[in-house]
Formats: sequence, C-alpha cells, structure tokens
Amino acid sequence: MKRIQLWLQMLWYSPIRLIPVGAAAPMLRADVKRWGEILQPAVSPAQLTLALLASHPEFRTLYYYRLRRAGSLTAVLAGAAAIFWPGERTLHLACSEIGPGLFIQHGFATIVAARRLGANCWINQQVTIGFTQQDQRPVLGDNVFVYAGAKVFGDVTIGDGATVGANAVVLTDVPPGYTAVGVPARLLPPKEPDHS
Repeated sequence: MKRIQLWLQMLWYSPIRLIPVGAAAPMLRADVKRWGEILQPAVSPAQLTLALLASHPEFRTLYYYRLRRAGSLTAVLAGAAAIFWPGERTLHLACSEIGPGLFIQHGFATIVAARRLGANCWINQQVTIGFTQQDQRPVLGDNVFVYAGAKVFGDVTIGDGATVGANAVVLTDVPPGYTAVGVPARLLPPKEPDHS
C-alpha cells in the first residue's frame, strides 16, 4: 500500500521535473545524492529525485531555492510550481550562497539567512540562522550540524565540522570541530581519539 501511495505522489509531483534545471544541475545532483544517502528511500537511483520531491517538502524548498538561482525563466517556473506543489511553508532559505549537499531534517519553523553555508551542512527544525544588523550574517563552514531549536546570530563563523547543539544560542565564532552548547553558547573542544 505504501509503495502505491508513493507512486501516486510521484505522479502528482512529476511536473516539477519538467522545469529545466540549467546551471543548478551540479548542486541538485549533490543534494539528491546526500538526501538519498541519509534517507535511503526504497526507489531506484533514476527515481530518487522525484521520490524526494514527492515525499519531502523540505527538499522541495531547497530544490526551488536552487532553481531560482539558475536563470530568469527557471526562477519564474519554479515560483509557479511552488504555488501548486509547495515546499515546507515555514522553512525560509534566504542565503546568499548554499553549498552542495545541504540536508534539512524536519524544516518546520526554520529560517536560514546566513551569508554562506558550506557543503554538506545539516539543519534541523526550529533553527534560526540570521543577522543582528543588515550586513552582519553568519557564515557556516563545511559539514556543520545545527540541531533543533538552535540560534546563530550576527557576524560569526561556524568552522568546518563544528556542531551547534539543540537550543544553543551562538553569538561568537565556533572553531572547526568544536561543539557549541547552552545559552549563551559555551564551546566544547573536539573529543580526542581513543587509542586504547
């Protein structure tokens, strides 16, 4: 029954795939690959993009974000598609640049207004990444995890491989590999490898 339901959903969302992706193709391929690795849906690789569009409104939001940056016609078509097949309505991506492979888990009530997100970031629900003044927005490096309810504000840099813990409020830089926890956030250094 679930398989039939997925096929019907895929059929309903299939017109989105008619929008030419143009310059967005490499980023979309990286996004699809990452989401497929994390979610492992029971579909063939050829069906993966459509399965993600059909079953994950957060993915649709990211997909439309990519299309809106691929050219004027593509942006118009993506805007029209979003009317009929909306993404997660409370997920807002207002970044100047989002690297490949962004994964958004439960994007409910999430605002991402960073200057830049690196490759393979992971963002959970009810996260706010934003500015304190118009030009003071965060930069997140590659492979950064931002867990549920976290807030990252201002002209701060979250280094590669860093983690922002659930409900943390980050107002200062987080070095690569460190974890920020608490309100206001304090830094926990990377764990030393166990050589025993």
